[in-house]
Amino acid sequence: MDNQAEVREFLTSRRAKITPEQAGLPSGSRRRVPGLRRSEVAALADVSVEYYAKLERGNLAGVSPAVLEAVARALQLDDAERAHLLNLAQAADGSDILTRPRRRTSRAWTPHRSLQWVLDAVTAGPAFVRNGRADLLAANQLARAFYADVYATAGNQANLARFNFLDPASRRFYPDWDQAADVAVAILRTEAGRNPHDKDLHDLVGELSTRSDDFRTRWGAHNVRHHGTGTKRFHHHTVGDLTLAYEGLEMAAEPGLTLTIYTAEPGSASEEGLRLLASWAATQDAGSPAEQGAD
Repeated sequence: MDNQAEVREFLTSRRAKITPEQAGLPSGSRRRVPGLRRSEVAALADVSVEYYAKLERGNLAGVSPAVLEAVARALQLDDAERAHLLNLAQAADGSDILTRPRRRTSRAWTPHRSLQWVLDAVTAGPAFVRNGRADLLAANQLARAFYADVYATAGNQANLARFNFLDPASRRFYPDWDQAADVAVAILRTEAGRNPHDKDLHDLVGELSTRSDDFRTRWGAHNVRHHGTGTKRFHHHTVGDLTLAYEGLEMAAEPGLTLTIYTAEPGSASEEGLRLLASWAATQDAGSPAEQGAD
């Protein structure tokens, strides 16, 4: 991906989101564009207007960490946005090529036996590992049942972003579809800044941009996020509505991979729904050729 274009569009989009009032500046009455002016960001970051204009044109190569932090403060970036800016600066310097491990594609990656054991030990909720491209790489039995719609369509390629934007079943699975779509794109945008040389990611973004107006609009917003903790609503075709809490944990031994576990509030209807889903999953697995053996 074009690093200069990424930097330019990210900084201009963040500047447009900050109002003068939020920055503690007088709003005035003759503003032709939303958000702050370049000169105001430069003053807040304590750099010259010319220097900030250079940064916003996409020239981050050689910029000191202190200046990047000053710009991040001026634009009131959150943790995910600040990390994204630093990743873009590393890519501009070329240092990301030297410091980041070579990324394996999802097709070449298989979980260590011990990781699969850990996933299988989680029996009360879906547990799975995904990469920054939203590929489902490993899952426990309940996660495979939970994402049955994702796995059911070969064209999804076990990818949550493809499912979200290209599979009509996602509109039923995610009652809050717009929110799920925003999160999916923000995760991909974060990965693009962290790993700009990932050809599989380029191909995925190109495919989704071509085939989905909803994706293309969101991709242009340049929003990023860390997938941490929260609550989501789902509608599963087997057990109905589920409200689940989730925890997303970055895997230190496997950079770029996230372990996610969903669970339901104890005593809730969603907990009973997960129990029913687990029973259904066990029945499905028991009926599969692998479980039956060769007769």
